[in-house]
Amino acid sequence: MKFNRYIRIAALALLTLASAAFAQDRGTPAEAKAMLDQAVAHVKAVGPDKAFADFTESNNDWHRKDLYVFVVKFDGMTVAHGANKGFVGRNLIKVKDPDGKLFIKAMIDEVKAKGEGSVDYSFTDPATKKISQKTSYVARVPGYDGVIGVGVYKQ
Repeated sequence: MKFNRYIRIAALALLTLASAAFAQDRGTPAEAKAMLDQAVAHVKAVGPDKAFADFTESNNDWHRKDLYVFVVKFDGMTVAHGANKGFVGRNLIKVKDPDGKLFIKAMIDEVKAKGEGSVDYSFTDPATKKISQKTSYVARVPGYDGVIGVGVYKQ
């Protein structure tokens, strides 16, 4: 009887540690906003072409936890994507989330109207492989007709 109790306690401790480790691999809204601010500053410092290449390159400071930078021109063409280089050069303006939301278009509309903001949508979470709620914080790319953003999954 005592042995079973110890097994349950040990299992609970392992689950708690696993949950904590998983949470450490996840970005927070504050971290996403900070990364967006840093990305905007990077574009100003090095120019769009160099910054976009930096954002798309793997294994650098533009990939933290599950956060990355993406850039989409106002016509919907992707020019930088930190999680999937395959998106670069693709027009995503007509892409819908599972709920039918044109989330890239919504980001473009938000930035055109306000200069910056956030857009909520559903997207496949690479960590869980399930559809999850995501918020992307977006801003106008300095000196460029496009949107720069960083998204975070809601936990």
